[in-house]
Amino acid sequence: MNSPETIFEYAQQYGREWPAAGQVSAYRIEDVASPSAFPHIRRDFYKVKLLCGAEGVLAYADQRVVVQDCALVFVNPLIPYSWQRLSGRETGFVCLFTEEFITPHLRTASVAGSPLFRVGGTPVLFPPPEIARLLRALFEQLLAELHSPYAHKYDLMRNYLQIILHESLKIAPAPPCYQPGTSAARLSTLFLDLLGRQFPLASPQHTLGFKNANEFARQLAVHPNHLNKALKATTGKTTTQHIAEKLIDEAKALLRHSNWSVADISYCLGFEHASNFNSFFKKHTGQPPNAYRKLPVVLS
Repeated sequence: MNSPETIFEYAQQYGREWPAAGQVSAYRIEDVASPSAFPHIRRDFYKVKLLCGAEGVLAYADQRVVVQDCALVFVNPLIPYSWQRLSGRETGFVCLFTEEFITPHLRTASVAGSPLFRVGGTPVLFPPPEIARLLRALFEQLLAELHSPYAHKYDLMRNYLQIILHESLKIAPAPPCYQPGTSAARLSTLFLDLLGRQFPLASPQHTLGFKNANEFARQLAVHPNHLNKALKATTGKTTTQHIAEKLIDEAKALLRHSNWSVADISYCLGFEHASNFNSFFKKHTGQPPNAYRKLPVVLS
């Protein structure tokens, strides 16, 4: 498998020497000439983009969103996305950073588990004008520090990035209400956290720790029927449905955004045989993995 693209390699595409610690960089959108198109490849960094004065179509995973004026975009290394300009020329800012750049204070478990970045989430927000102005000012500060000679500028950049992400979370859609305070809600929260922390898969050697309802129930020290009943009451879905949805989201991302073989993906997702994975994927998507992989790929 090819090595993931780094921030430095990403910068080289634009023929610019961006100041960077290897773990973070930033730039104004209007200051670079974006390539017309380039194929999706795995990257080792996350991206936060503030699009301003924009008019176009943003495509991520299998979704398409019409953007007019201002949008915040959060890019996970496993989520393919592209921007198709319909008119004008958007402005704004981009911040690139790796998982290692984020301090434990900023993340609870993994950046990939954040509502802003997780696979299957909604990584596009539309800030109102007052929030957009605040975000522009924060990006300006972050960019200024990147170019400054201050010895502790990366600490300041973490702080600005933290504020940007928190301000974004304030306008993100509220998560489903799971009747807080009930034992079923607490159990459901523990299950969803345990399930979410298994993704994304970083390499073909990275396998899932818990693959089915029984294994999750055993880890949570409850009977599988009790776990299933709690999830049904609080989320409307069974344990198996939650697991299947996460597996399909991850499988789609890997098929579209990596060159792993179907056998490798099958193994990582806990299937003993590729044929079992093929049947599972076709059942939930209507087509086998290889057919899905051959669909036209959205360029980034």
